Amino acid sequence: MIIRRSTALLIVFVCVSLALAEDLVPKDAKLEKVTTGYRFTEGPSADADGNILFTDEPSNRIIIVKADGKVDVWTKNSQAANGTAFDAKGRLCACCSEDGARAVIRFEKEGKPTILADKYNGKRLTAPNDLTFDKQGRLYFTDPCYGGRPKDGQEKYAVYRIDAENGEVVPNKVTRVIDDVEMPNGICVSPDQKTLYVADNHPRKGGPRTLIAYDLAADGSCKRRAVLHDFKDGRGIDGMRCDTQGNIWATAESGAKTGVYVFSPEGNQLDFIKTPETATNCTFGDKDLKTLYITAGASLYKIRTNATGFLAYPTPR
Repeated sequence: MIIRRSTALLIVFVCVSLALAEDLVPKDAKLEKVTTGYRFTEGPSADADGNILFTDEPSNRIIIVKADGKVDVWTKNSQAANGTAFDAKGRLCACCSEDGARAVIRFEKEGKPTILADKYNGKRLTAPNDLTFDKQGRLYFTDPCYGGRPKDGQEKYAVYRIDAENGEVVPNKVTRVIDDVEMPNGICVSPDQKTLYVADNHPRKGGPRTLIAYDLAADGSCKRRAVLHDFKDGRGIDGMRCDTQGNIWATAESGAKTGVYVFSPEGNQLDFIKTPETATNCTFGDKDLKTLYITAGASLYKIRTNATGFLAYPTPR
């Protein structure tokens, strides 16, 4: 049998790609329950000290799991925080839904919240859900509504950018960058800063449940490139993070299919981590950013990976 050189190279490439995909989550890695007993866990974020913070939105709290394993309440007034992310200076920023501030806020070091965005074009935001930073310090956030839609909110659900100066977010300097989605939810920026990934996740029958890639220009503007994955009749993506190789780790689906789906930048599914409760969001944590923390139902879970998380803060050690 004659195998042409181009075919042989393709076979090698496919085999190497499959090996890398299998190695994203070690075969002997075990999903561990970190803490449980909450009403609805969401928005996990890691800090530079190895702590993990996550939201319990119905209880209006943010919980902290310290590096030594101790669990405590970080704040009793989260203003209905959902998605969270640390900025480059290590301050926690949060999207607060229709039951709370209806704003993107930043918790200063002493715990006092600063409003980063609560209006666009003079009208209140509807229900900010999730957020991400780029390397310039600009903040991108989604503004859908999964509860009762406020009458004074925006006329459409969309994705917005808050601009930055010298790496610092400028409060209320807001631009709408995406408005061709029905219900934007999870969001993250690729490591090369050229792609903004957005989950369009509408629960209505026949609604979109897609992962969309947008070309991200240097000025922060966005242009739709492609739908990378469609969950069709399943539950779409809630939250997601990128790793340093550009792969997307996304929480989605329900029942026996729920967990973390890992996609390549081209939209190929590389791996899957099943969770015993409905997965809502995830982040990389620990000092090397190789442990994936997953909020699901009433609990927080973790699993070791061979991937390294790509976050605005902290950087892996």
